Amino acid sequence: MAAPGAGQRVTDEAPPAPADRGRPDRRWPRRVYGVGTEPDPRFTLANERTFLAWLRTALGLMVAAAAVKAFGAEGSQWAAAVLAVLAVGVAVEAFPRWSRNERALRLQLPLPSTPVAVVSAVGVVVAGLTILVVVLI
Repeated sequence: MAAPGAGQRVTDEAPPAPADRGRPDRRWPRRVYGVGTEPDPRFTLANERTFLAWLRTALGLMVAAAAVKAFGAEGSQWAAAVLAVLAVGVAVEAFPRWSRNERALRLQLPLPSTPVAVVSAVGVVVAGLTILVVVLI
């Protein structure tokens, strides 16, 4: 049996708000909290932890970029640039990813995929190989 909403796409369009239960829901962003039903709090908290992990990853990439630039061999500035671009990309995608996942949880839809994980992995490999080549030459 397929999950409820299987095959549907999560978008940023807000469907009509659920019936008022006597108190206004002022949580932000409304396009996330104004739809569907409350999921199990464990899922919402896990989504939040994942959001924070993406931010930690971005910070780690920023630190790595600064370290490679400061202490790297001649020519390693390209690796530092790749790491810095990845850091910005991961940080920029963290909130939209959290938002799409939270909407999917609230609407009981499958969680959407994200290309940022693959792009980040490839970028880190490219930066690592660049550093390796610069250090060995």
